[in-house]
Amino acid sequence: MSRANLPRYFSNDQPPKHRDAHKQVIASLTRLVNDHPPKSVAPGGGLYFGPVSIGYLFFVLQRVYDDLEIDGYTLDTWAAQYLAHARNHMKEYPGPSMERCGISDDIMAMIAIEAASNRDPELIKDLCKFADVTSDPEAGCEWLYGRAGYLYLLRFAKACFPDDKQVAEMIDDTADEVIEAIMDTPRPWKWHGKAYVGAVHGAIGIITQIVLTDPSWAPQLEADLGALLSYQYDGGNWPSSIPPGRDRLVQVCHGAPGVIISLESIKHNFPKLQDKIERAITKGRECVIERGLLTKEPCLCHGISGNALALEGEQFEHFLTFTTGHEIKAMDKEGLMERSDDPASLWTGEAGRAWAWAVADKNLTKRLLGYNDV
Repeated sequence: MSRANLPRYFSNDQPPKHRDAHKQVIASLTRLVNDHPPKSVAPGGGLYFGPVSIGYLFFVLQRVYDDLEIDGYTLDTWAAQYLAHARNHMKEYPGPSMERCGISDDIMAMIAIEAASNRDPELIKDLCKFADVTSDPEAGCEWLYGRAGYLYLLRFAKACFPDDKQVAEMIDDTADEVIEAIMDTPRPWKWHGKAYVGAVHGAIGIITQIVLTDPSWAPQLEADLGALLSYQYDGGNWPSSIPPGRDRLVQVCHGAPGVIISLESIKHNFPKLQDKIERAITKGRECVIERGLLTKEPCLCHGISGNALALEGEQFEHFLTFTTGHEIKAMDKEGLMERSDDPASLWTGEAGRAWAWAVADKNLTKRLLGYNDV
């Protein structure tokens, strides 16, 4: 079968399986550093793809795995290596603009990580200065390229300064300015002229970043979230954009998995919508279980690894069994998998697979790294 004719997903008709998550984390990280060593990863992509995204994975995991070594080096050493490679290309990065000011901007992402790593308030000031760009009326609002992604970077940086009131106030003031700019933007929020719904480019991503950054805005977003819940198809999925077209994509960026993972992290902030949210999550999970074993290479954005994080219990573990190195090789050999254009990175490749296995191994809350983990 040619890959152009591949179905989007394969049947979830096998008995639930299980793999040793700790062994799989080590195997995934080992493949990552051997198949995609720091200097081999093309620069660019921020937290979404590229060396910064991989460095960020290691930066976060070294807090979870204190003494783990991969190929003889600690996780913080690997983080430093990938980030150093990215830093060597600083002059090539254009920097944030109105069209690109989300988590995909390398300069903002690197400043946030270095501020957190070095506990440097001066770098926090540098990070907050980017509000001049993100608050511009022409700036986008979504997570990957827009203001919502900047909110994630601010929130992450703040979490690394838990006892510094000055830093907290500086970040909170900046976040308020950005949130007000988002809230002043006419509805529906659009990206490239379309009213997207999903986590990466759409309304649920924007709502999630605002509420996780400052929960006091939740009452003013209740109508937006209520409308989004109403868009759910009878089969449990959500459309990519409004007005809805065909029910096609069941993945984190466009579809039920991203909406479910988002709702799980903000649902307690919307008590009036609680019952509707729980029904939507239940219905959405049924869709993911049925249609979520994707033929795209397993990753967070549009693959099985991200879809697994929308599930619970044995189905979560079952989905992850299709993301082992052995399974991927077998599917690729049989022509049953669409290879990733960027097989290394956090949201598009091996680094994201490692994150999902770490969630299973350490029983972490099922969140997307770089999106709603803080």
